[in-house]
Amino acid sequence: MNFVLNTGRTIKQGSYVERKNSDGYRDEASACRMNPVDMMELDLEDGVNIKMSSPAGSVVMKAFSCQSLKRGEVFVSLGPYANHIIDGETHGTGMPDFKTTMVHIESTDEDVVPVSRLMEECGGWPYED
Repeated sequence: MNFVLNTGRTIKQGSYVERKNSDGYRDEASACRMNPVDMMELDLEDGVNIKMSSPAGSVVMKAFSCQSLKRGEVFVSLGPYANHIIDGETHGTGMPDFKTTMVHIESTDEDVVPVSRLMEECGGWPYED
């Protein structure tokens, strides 16, 4: 099923900014908030693993219902999981499209990988503890 991805900061994600290798940061940065009806149509329960894909890549996250989201929209906090699927094209502005990326979501048995592995997969260095 296809969705429009919106990204942004969350208070919880920001509280872990100095501890990006922590389980808490991984849990918040890899959480995909979805409209409950969309989750029902995909037969998803809160906390199950999903694979989110875009033309730029794919990443495994956990799905959570959020009543305030409109159907067809999903939200992921800014960070390495969102960055894994956001195209680097900036259209000359210096800022990628963090608000309008089209993504495909499906259930998966794959695991959510640690932040350090995501960083290595995209050619970066793991965060220091």
